[in-house]
Amino acid sequence: MSRPIDREPIDWEALRQAAAEAAGRAYAPYSGFAVGASALVDDGRVVTGCNVENASYGLTLCAECGLVSALVASGGGKLVAFTCVGGDDRATTMPCGRCRQLLWEHGGASLLVETPQGVLAMDQVLPQAFDARELS
Repeated sequence: MSRPIDREPIDWEALRQAAAEAAGRAYAPYSGFAVGASALVDDGRVVTGCNVENASYGLTLCAECGLVSALVASGGGKLVAFTCVGGDDRATTMPCGRCRQLLWEHGGASLLVETPQGVLAMDQVLPQAFDARELS
């Protein structure tokens, strides 16, 4: 059952746990740096993703890519809260620049992102973002 997210606080611990579980399924034989991501969707679902490395490095998929694919494949929606963890200690990590753009596309300026420095809105994580408005 979906729940309106504006009526309840974000359960960051549950999101971190879901991200840590996703990191446990990562395919990271080259770097050894497993990454997991999780996000709350506007309809109450939680979507996750993990990094999938490739021997050609450039084809490696970040955890955020998997998360966005899971979002779209499971019916879409808008991301409202996001966290990402990595390494053996499953510490909170920042999305790379490419992934910040992916998160902007599917969460917008108001997406809440847990960072090592605390929770920030996406427009603070990716100021002056490029989006569909630039294409019109």
